[in-house]
Order: sequence, then C-alpha cells, then structure tokens
Amino acid sequence: MKFGAFYEHQVPRPWHDGDERRVFDEALEQAELLDRSGFHSFWLVEHHFLEEYSHSSAPEIFLAALSQRTKNLRLGHGIMHSPPSINHPARQAERIATLDVVSGGRVEFGTGEGSAAAELDAFGIAPDDKRGMWEEGLRVALRCMSETPFTGFVGEHVTMPPRNVVPKPLQKPHPPVWVACTRRETIHLAAQHGIGALSFAFFDPEEAESWVADYYTTLADECVPIGDAVNANLACVTGFMCHPDEAEAVRRGAEGSNFLGYSLGHYYVFGRHRPGHTDIWADYQERRAEAGYDPEAVKLAVANEGRLGAKVVEAGTSGLRGALGTPAQVRDYFQRYEDIGVDMLILSSAAGRNRHEHIMESYELIAKEVLPEFIERDEKLEREKARRLAPVIEAAMARKPASDHPALDPDYVIPAYPRQTADDDDSNKFHRWLDDYQAKIVRGEDVSKRLA
Repeated sequence: MKFGAFYEHQVPRPWHDGDERRVFDEALEQAELLDRSGFHSFWLVEHHFLEEYSHSSAPEIFLAALSQRTKNLRLGHGIMHSPPSINHPARQAERIATLDVVSGGRVEFGTGEGSAAAELDAFGIAPDDKRGMWEEGLRVALRCMSETPFTGFVGEHVTMPPRNVVPKPLQKPHPPVWVACTRRETIHLAAQHGIGALSFAFFDPEEAESWVADYYTTLADECVPIGDAVNANLACVTGFMCHPDEAEAVRRGAEGSNFLGYSLGHYYVFGRHRPGHTDIWADYQERRAEAGYDPEAVKLAVANEGRLGAKVVEAGTSGLRGALGTPAQVRDYFQRYEDIGVDMLILSSAAGRNRHEHIMESYELIAKEVLPEFIERDEKLEREKARRLAPVIEAAMARKPASDHPALDPDYVIPAYPRQTADDDDSNKFHRWLDDYQAKIVRGEDVSKRLA
C-alpha cells in the first residue's frame, strides 16, 4: 500500500493579512518532508468560492511550484473539475501535460464533476448534467493528450474541431487517471472506465472491503477504458495525526479533522452561505456537536480501549477520528486497509487550525516508525498485483472500440482568417495578394506598411 497526503488549503476565519501565504508556504515545506520520507503523492483539490473550506482555486500553479521543490513525490490533482464550462478539455490537457513535463513525469490526473451549489451554479452547470459533462470533458481531454493531432469531437456538452494540442505529457499515453468518489456507485463507475477511484468518504477499513471487491470485479467483467491506459487503483482518505501519547495526538488533530468534515457539510449538505460574510469557523464552534463533527467525542473515545475507526460516537455525540493516535495504533489502522486490498491511503493533517509544527512532527514520526515496513512490502505486492491484473487489463483494452479515436479527414486544414476570407469570397486577387505577402516575408522584406 502506498501513502499520499491530502490538502485543501483551508483558511478558517477570522482572517489576517498573510494567512493564505502562510498556509501555502507551510504546505510546501510539508511536501518537501513528504518527498524525503517516502510518500508516494501529494493531492491538492480544486475548488472555487468555498471560503475557509478551500482556498485552492488554481492547484496547477501550486503543484508546478511544488514540482521544483521535490524530486520523487507524485503530484495529484484531487481533483481537477472536468465539466467544460469550468475547465475546457483542451485546457485540461495543456495544463496536465505542462505540469507533467516540468515535473519529469510525476502527474496523477484526478478528475471529478463537483457537487457544491456555490461552484456549479456559478459556472451555469445543472446538477443533472454534471455527470455527462465530466464524461465528455475527460474523454476529450485524454484524446487531446494522446492523439497527434486530436481529430475532433461533437457531443452534447463538448464540440471541438481537430487541433494538435501541445505540449504532450511525458507519461505515455497520458498520466494515470482517477475520479473522485463519495459513493459506491461512483467507485463502480471508475472501474467501468478503467480509472482509479479516489474515495473521499470517511469510513472504516472493514467498510471498504466490499468497495474493493466490487471495484476489481467490475474491472474484470465490465471495464471499457475511457483513456488509453488502465489505472487499477483504489485510494481512501483518512484524518491523521500521530504522537507517542494518544491523548496528545487527538488533542492536536481532532479539531482540525472535524472542521474539515463540518466545512464540507456546510457547502455540500446543510449550510446557507453569504459570500464574504458567513463565518464557518464560528458556526463550527457553536454547532459542531449537533452536526456530528465534535472533537470532544473523539477525546472521550480515548478512554475506551479498541482499534481506531474513521468515526466515533460517545455520550450522544459523534465525530471523525481516523488515524489519530500513537505509532502502534496508526500502524494497526494502516494495516487493516492494506489487508482488505486498498492500494493507497491518503492522509489528511493540514485541516482547520492544525499547527504546522505538529503536522511536521507527525509525518516525521511515522516516517521513522511506521512507513518503512509498508514501503518495503509495497514493491513486492505491486509486482504481484501487476502479474495478477495483466490479463484483466489486456482484456479491458481489447474492449476499447476503434471509434474512440476517429480518423482525421485528410483534407482538413485550418486557414488563417484572411485566407478564409479569400476562400469564402472566391477571390483570386486576394489569394494572389496573400501569396505575394508570404513571398515578401520569406525574402526578409519589411511588410509593415502593407499591413497599415
């Protein structure tokens, strides 16, 4: 099992000058530690207008900066919005390929459709249309990366003529593709399309067992790849903070982990948001218990012996816990995910007002006492998985229809606007003028006066 880290760039109120800069700088420093510590990937969201919850509206810029400060850490979009009205598929392809080039081929292309009213309404997306927009946007973006040239597409949500989209990514035919999943049906969809499942729901390892079984069964029986490669992986996100003393780990991490859950619920489930005015952090302090995101429940759970769980319920309240505990507790929690076949565990520490120094200490502790055994096992397990899935992936790729890559019309050209005008007017005189203009440029003559 591999390990990643999950980032939202949360900036709770009240805001002070420099808060966003500090959050970004701390994330860069944490990523450098992750790179040294054997982590597989750094996952950064894309969100728009979700104050406090996420100030990561241009993740490709942050990840580009991160690419120059790390050597091995893979750079994950967790996720890039695929509906064309948010990110046109050609722009998706250009940005992903550029990041892949500057990072030396380290991009993980996480995709998603979004579901917050604050985002979808602002970009004119009807909720009933977003799944179709995601599918078309992703399909076209992947073709833009793998085809030379892209031969065009006409669909319900995307229409694009043939163009050669450059640059092309270093990873061929394109970087590994993922989709955000919060429900089992989306994990099933990921397997049908041959892409990785990024599960952002908080659930115990034992709950994930049926999801893993369904993913790999569907991959074998139903997969028709949406791209030109299969990324057979299922990842889970969990809250995380580690310390030699269990109570201290919970004290350091519970409030931030539960604020992440509460602020997510504010935008996606129960909130009423006034842009520029609503104070989600203050609401969280007042209402966290009734909304089911109470760190006090997590603190109470420390008194009870037992294995870590994604959620806790104590004294009539509930809250998120995840991997908050000692190295031994965290190791056991990780092991349970590995045992049921989860391919990657993505740890969330940079949440709410969790302190930078505590996050750094937590990562350093597990890098020393927990991760080495998982990293050592992963190489062998990855080889075994590749052998096991080779015939499954071969069969899936054989199902991909040739029509996914239609041929280019051999007569297709893109005339410059003046040349198109000459064509439309059937003007031989204008064509001769343009030919003469071209010849003069070739000879190095000053043609500026002709343009005047």
